[in-house]
Amino acid sequence: MNIGFISYFVAFVAYFALLVLLVFSWRSRQFGTLVILATACTATWAAVSAASALETIQLPQIMTQAFELVKNSAWCLFLLKTVNHHNTNKAALSLGKLTTSNWKILLIVSFSLAVVLLFIIPLTTPHSDLLLSISRDSSLLVWIGIAIAGMLLIEQIYRFSEQGDRWAIKYLCLGIAGMFAYDFFLYSEALLFKQVNPNLWTARGFVNSLAVPLIAISIARNPKWELDIHVSRDVVFHSITVVGAGIYLLAMASAGYFIRYYGGTWGGTVQIVFFVGSGVLLIVLLFSGNIRAQTRVLLSKHFFSYRYDYREEWLKFTHTLAASETTVPERIIRAIASLVSSEGGILWARQDDGAYAVLANWNMPEPGFTQSTELESMTTFAESNAWIIDIKEFQQNPALYSGLVLPPWLTTMEGAWLIIPLDFNAQLCGFALIKHSEIQRSLNWEDRDLLKTAGLQAASHLAQYQSDQALLQTRQFDAFNRLSAYIVHDLKNILAQQSLIISNAEKHKHKPAFVDDVILTIENSVARMTGLMEQMRSGLRGSEPTDINLAQLLRQVVSDHSSHLPAPSLEIQADILNVFADREQLATVFSHIIQNAQEATKSTQYVIVRLFEESGQAIVEVEDNGCGMDEKFIKNRLFKPFDSTKGLTGMGIGAFESREYIRSLSGDINVDSSSGKGSLFRIILPCRLSDR
Repeated sequence: MNIGFISYFVAFVAYFALLVLLVFSWRSRQFGTLVILATACTATWAAVSAASALETIQLPQIMTQAFELVKNSAWCLFLLKTVNHHNTNKAALSLGKLTTSNWKILLIVSFSLAVVLLFIIPLTTPHSDLLLSISRDSSLLVWIGIAIAGMLLIEQIYRFSEQGDRWAIKYLCLGIAGMFAYDFFLYSEALLFKQVNPNLWTARGFVNSLAVPLIAISIARNPKWELDIHVSRDVVFHSITVVGAGIYLLAMASAGYFIRYYGGTWGGTVQIVFFVGSGVLLIVLLFSGNIRAQTRVLLSKHFFSYRYDYREEWLKFTHTLAASETTVPERIIRAIASLVSSEGGILWARQDDGAYAVLANWNMPEPGFTQSTELESMTTFAESNAWIIDIKEFQQNPALYSGLVLPPWLTTMEGAWLIIPLDFNAQLCGFALIKHSEIQRSLNWEDRDLLKTAGLQAASHLAQYQSDQALLQTRQFDAFNRLSAYIVHDLKNILAQQSLIISNAEKHKHKPAFVDDVILTIENSVARMTGLMEQMRSGLRGSEPTDINLAQLLRQVVSDHSSHLPAPSLEIQADILNVFADREQLATVFSHIIQNAQEATKSTQYVIVRLFEESGQAIVEVEDNGCGMDEKFIKNRLFKPFDSTKGLTGMGIGAFESREYIRSLSGDINVDSSSGKGSLFRIILPCRLSDR
């Protein structure tokens, strides 16, 4: 048999098969055209080389060289296009910083020079040994140069590829680089020894055919080339099984031969036992469902295009999660269910006590009363294994889910299909029960991987939703607690008024003026307590704001505090200043500041309240010459809530509440004070002049 013919014929068959696949998956894109062109040229070159190896067919050597030059040029053209594609974001190529147009010019010049050196000069060279030797060496140098150029282009492609793209092109680089590297070795040795090694030339067809599966895998992985190679998984699986079995039998036969050769008198017997044992082992391996399943997954993961367009699936999944038509829990169910074409589901979420409760349901009835302990086995299994639980598969083969116990109400629930764990920070925060799909009946490894990843993404949304709900509840409690603190503070002031009445009643109870004052004070206290009760019921602080004349309000507040020494004096420089506010709350602010000034001042000292207008704003000043405050106290403690200098009698929120309310009116409170020299509180309020 002519081994050279077989070698190149195998290469022809391999590249022709690749060509057929490419033609049927071509999408009329430039990259696809170049790959098809290079593959067709290689198949033609292999056919011509196979024909030239036959003794019955005499083909001129120049024809083989012409097809080889066309083949190499086609691959270089494809590689050059790929180099330019991967360098679109680079300033220039590292090879001399040549632009794309210059590369095209260089390729044309190089091709023309190769034609001259390979064909024109040999045909026109006189028959002289020296000239023929020079011509032959020049031709070999051309082939070596082409091989170097090809390897250099491969290096450029791999170097300038992004890290993510290298996964798709590495097999292409290995396959084509292998062809050019073999040519480099072949022609380098021929140049050194002045003749082509016949063994290297004969094996060249086999070597080139080895690049076919590598090129096919790389093209299938690279969507930018717009080629979609699909081969039946069953065909590949059975082919791999047959090839693997053949390799196994060949290895066992070799081992049996050595056993017989070196085994002495026992060799024949041991050989027979070995053959029988290896045959039984092969049958066991071929009929092992687990091994067959793992082999199918391996082939599907590494040699086939994926079933899903993950970009489209993830965009759709994210869009569903981000929609605002429904609640977050229901959106989580919809997003996960859509991945397997399901139309319903139920979501359970982990509660603060560790139990799991139904958070939402979509097109599936919520299960009746269930005990949290019934889900312990399932949640433990899901948390430790992170598996997708197929309820039908569990019922048919419970051994696949070792240690899993599902509650009867879950396995008998109408439409129950898949249980998707939702893991967040290595902890199960919930799980989704997906309804049976009318379209998709079973899952493969890719479906499970997609659902697991979607479960991780959905878990983060569920955790954020629960955190938002907890934060909202905390804010509600915080608002209620703050309101309660304000109300308690107001009650303390009312209590202080009542206590003052009791302390003075024994001494002044027979005086009509005192009795009148007591009645007015109690009336005011009742009105204020009624308002506080209304605030507790409504959850709102204060009442509707109205237009208030500051002069009138200050006269009333100062009058209320005139019975305490030192009695505050009032200086009004602008009697027509109005502010839009809640009268009761604003009066409380002035009352609190005046009362604090009185408590910090001896009875022989003074407290002065002033009202004037400055730069279009109402200014209320409360000045005293009491004990004062240092700068550190004003900065760190004065307006800090629940920090009081009055011991058990103080709440520590009066100053804080006063400043917060004034700021809510777009005003502010400034304090100027020194220890032992008194204090000046300046309340700034936006106002307008009232009509008199």
